[in-house]
Amino acid sequence: MKVKKRRKLLLAVVIGVIILVAAIPPIVLAVSKAFTAQESVVRTDWEIETGDIIGQDEQWQVEYAEAELGDGLRAIQLIPEDIGEEGFTYYDLEVQRRLEGALESMKATNDMTWTATTPLAVLNPYGTGSNGLYLYFETDVPTKVSYNIHVAVDGISDFTADAADASGEEYSKIHEFQIIGLVPGETNEVTLTMTGSWGNVRQIVRFTVDMPENRSDYDTRLEVTQGTSDQAQAEGLFTMMRVNGYLGYGFFFDNDGVMRYEMVLEGFGLDRILFEDGEMLTCVSSSKLARINGLGQVTGVYPLDGYELHHDIGFGADGEVLALAEHAEGETVEDQLLSIDLESGEVTNLLDFSQLMQPYFDQTRPVSPTDDFFWQAGEWDWIHLNSLLYLPEEDSLIVSSRETSTIIKVTDLHGDAAVDWLAGDARFWQDTEYADLCLTQEGDFVPQYGQHCVEYLRDGEEDGIYYLALYNNNYWSLNSRDFEMSVADSVGVDLYGDGSERSQVYIYRIDENQRTFALEQSFDVPYSSIVSNGSLCGDNWVVNSGVAMVFGEYDADGTLIREYAYECTMQNYRTFKYEMTDLWFQ
Repeated sequence: MKVKKRRKLLLAVVIGVIILVAAIPPIVLAVSKAFTAQESVVRTDWEIETGDIIGQDEQWQVEYAEAELGDGLRAIQLIPEDIGEEGFTYYDLEVQRRLEGALESMKATNDMTWTATTPLAVLNPYGTGSNGLYLYFETDVPTKVSYNIHVAVDGISDFTADAADASGEEYSKIHEFQIIGLVPGETNEVTLTMTGSWGNVRQIVRFTVDMPENRSDYDTRLEVTQGTSDQAQAEGLFTMMRVNGYLGYGFFFDNDGVMRYEMVLEGFGLDRILFEDGEMLTCVSSSKLARINGLGQVTGVYPLDGYELHHDIGFGADGEVLALAEHAEGETVEDQLLSIDLESGEVTNLLDFSQLMQPYFDQTRPVSPTDDFFWQAGEWDWIHLNSLLYLPEEDSLIVSSRETSTIIKVTDLHGDAAVDWLAGDARFWQDTEYADLCLTQEGDFVPQYGQHCVEYLRDGEEDGIYYLALYNNNYWSLNSRDFEMSVADSVGVDLYGDGSERSQVYIYRIDENQRTFALEQSFDVPYSSIVSNGSLCGDNWVVNSGVAMVFGEYDADGTLIREYAYECTMQNYRTFKYEMTDLWFQ
């Protein structure tokens, strides 16, 4: 009797194990999909805290509320009456038109004279930057406006800038601009200085702003570590892009690691900011690009119906932006190139890499739950394009493919597109139809693996020679093809590593005449198996190691000037440094 019970118990255990094993793939798939799906989530809650409602503009369907900025400055907030309705977004040109109309009504108020001492002040007028403060006033003579922001907290240096006026003029009698740099959660002492064209100071105005906490609740001060280089840091603001755990925001930090601007998006995160005619162009959700001026006003919206963005955007031919994307319901992921016409808004699928490189695509398979990138289980991530670079003179495209650890050049992009060359470990391509297209490695060095953010650095000494910069993750992992290849001991093979691995910034010399590539310069940076970038800013390098959760500024030789540690869930995608001139600053 006991033997039968034991047999039944053993049978039940075996059946249970079988059921559990069978359930693991669906569980892994469900968890992985939930993790990756967060990038497609669109913000549904736009409502903000304000003071009392003090008025209403029925024509523009906007309410005026007091902005709770303390007693030093009387400011308002513009609240669209439909802000709580389903489907509302600030990234809607009709909403932006109404906000502009309400703002114009305030500027034209008959019984008010807006001066530097009594300016029209509006907190975050267009809903795109939580701590941006709009000012409008007139002066008797043409002047330019500079401002200084002082916060009486150790470790926060004064922030000084020349305001970029909405008129585009350096000197004006009518002033309309956005103060950038007010630190969330702190009392900010602001000094406005109006200077005439002969350099004489015409007026100085001071006021305080008790800035509310930032909307994301992200740290407003990063941990800063001083490096060994005494090189001066480049001008500009570090721009953290797609911070996991804080998607739907873009964060801008100064050289002291102090948050100076919090950009509020629909979702997803910034991939890159493009600048044109005094405006920025960037992604504001996984399926939408937007053009935004220096006041925070959205002046153009480009929905990508049926597609989802990932990893990079860049200027293409005249009037065109190129974007890496994927079909929202497609079989494959991260293998499409879109063309967006900035005038018409028309979106064209310019290049499907699964067709362009079909002979190789046919050798691949979807990611499985037992692969390194198990969170992508079920996705056919066979090439994983993560950066693009357009060469207008020859209508060519250079893309970075993380999955193949290869840089790929495509010629005649807008015509009969074809793969021109591949740069990376040639062994990877030896049993494919692309073996003869591999550039020959010139010199003894370990080629890049899992690289990100390939950028054009400079022209070479003759036509056909040029230099590319990239972040070499130095991480080897293949999740879409049953192929094994040994790599050097210095190359990481674990997502988080054991502490001995290093990533690098690489500078390649590409010689298309001789069909070679060589390592011109490199320097070590903290290890990051995925994401990340190393980008030139002036004479310095700005490097983000996303998995290590640090970014730093390095001198031209690759010696650290300063490093900044930050919090996120698993990774922050990129950190660039932008001067923001002609947009926020003169």
